[in-house]
Amino acid sequence: MSFLTVFYVPIVSVKVNGLSCKDPKSVIAEDFFFSGLHLAGNTSNTFGSKVTPANVAQIPGLNTLGISLARVDYAPWGINPPHTHPRATEILTVLEGFLQVGFVTSNPENRHITKVLKKGDVFVFPVGLVHYQRNVGNGNAVAIAALSSQNPGVISIANAVFGSEPAIATDILAKAFQVDATVVAQIQSKF
Repeated sequence: MSFLTVFYVPIVSVKVNGLSCKDPKSVIAEDFFFSGLHLAGNTSNTFGSKVTPANVAQIPGLNTLGISLARVDYAPWGINPPHTHPRATEILTVLEGFLQVGFVTSNPENRHITKVLKKGDVFVFPVGLVHYQRNVGNGNAVAIAALSSQNPGVISIANAVFGSEPAIATDILAKAFQVDATVVAQIQSKF
């Protein structure tokens, strides 16, 4: 089966991965194009990082192809906070600077696998595992992440746990994190 066979279904509008297929006769270069990864992201935020995605939302022609990219910019000591991609493995290449990267293996071991990377180094984050990056240099850092899905998804751990709507009950989080409920309430107030 060719790409255009999957990309096009005649007669009715069919969705694949939640997105409509397009008649191959109406496909244009713009369906396979994105411009923007050459631009530095604005890292003036709480985390000191900015992710610029190039996935199916930006490049419709990626639908069903199982790949995407992202540029990640980091201010000095900026972080890409702990998160997961529920539908993709990620391979990260450092273009500039020094990054401490890490992931945590699944239960029951919960091993923290970490390494400091320099320009040209590559590191893999297996699908679904919690992972992060931190710029450990005094200058800016830049990386490109390739992901094994056109729509990898992202679940930021702190946002999901402490910023959900409606909120997870404070007593549940207090028990899970083994802290006082006032600590949980204080953290939840930041989200």
